Amino acid sequence: MIAMPGKPPIGKPDLERLRVRFGKDGRLAYLGHLEVINTIERSVRRAGLPFSVGNGFARRMRIQFSQALPVGAASSCEYYDLYLTQHVEPTQALAALAAATPLALAPTQAAYVAGRVPALEAWLTRSHWSVRLLGMGDAFEPECLDEALVRLRERGSIDFMRGDKPRTIGLSNTLVSWEVGSCAEELGMRAIDLSLDTRSSNLGALRPAVLIDAAFAQECLASTSLDSMRVLRDDQWHEGEDGGRIDPYDVSIAVRAR
Repeated sequence: MIAMPGKPPIGKPDLERLRVRFGKDGRLAYLGHLEVINTIERSVRRAGLPFSVGNGFARRMRIQFSQALPVGAASSCEYYDLYLTQHVEPTQALAALAAATPLALAPTQAAYVAGRVPALEAWLTRSHWSVRLLGMGDAFEPECLDEALVRLRERGSIDFMRGDKPRTIGLSNTLVSWEVGSCAEELGMRAIDLSLDTRSSNLGALRPAVLIDAAFAQECLASTSLDSMRVLRDDQWHEGEDGGRIDPYDVSIAVRAR
């Protein structure tokens, strides 16, 4: 039986930091970030893991999440760090969490990481996105989409609205690369697959929907009609000082769900 939550034992001030990878799919892709946090916290409680709580007035669960996923986007690579007061074998913790979590947010991987590594939200600076666009029009072609993205990159920034507030995001740092696939047919419309590699920093993070909306506002795509867009974040990692790629589990031995 897994121990109940509480304070770390006397003489052992260091907490166990369990890093969990999970997905976000189906209808739950439309959950906001705060709703995801609340759902995961309830799942941790149902799982019976000995989670640590903060010392503040609210006494909240000690849990940290990776950067918020845009509402409506799916993912196979979201992460959270759960601080435990007692060691639980990763396979046991993963099984308990899987049984207590909605399937569309199911955890797929768990391992302990060093307690002093940076917080996930700031440390995972790179993301890879797979986007499928459905639309109509003579100019709805891979070459036209690539041309629109080149023009945006040359312009250097995108102006957009976030709610009722104007925002600007620079592209020289946030848009690392892209690749436009060939055109196919789906549901009687043209379908184009787009692969995006983005970088986040203190200056901001580029959302795929913002980039796509700006691309379809370009003259070369003005005669097209974008019917729908499916966005999947399928990888996250930390970019080292030398530009190298560091996996979220490089600081530990991962245990994968079977």
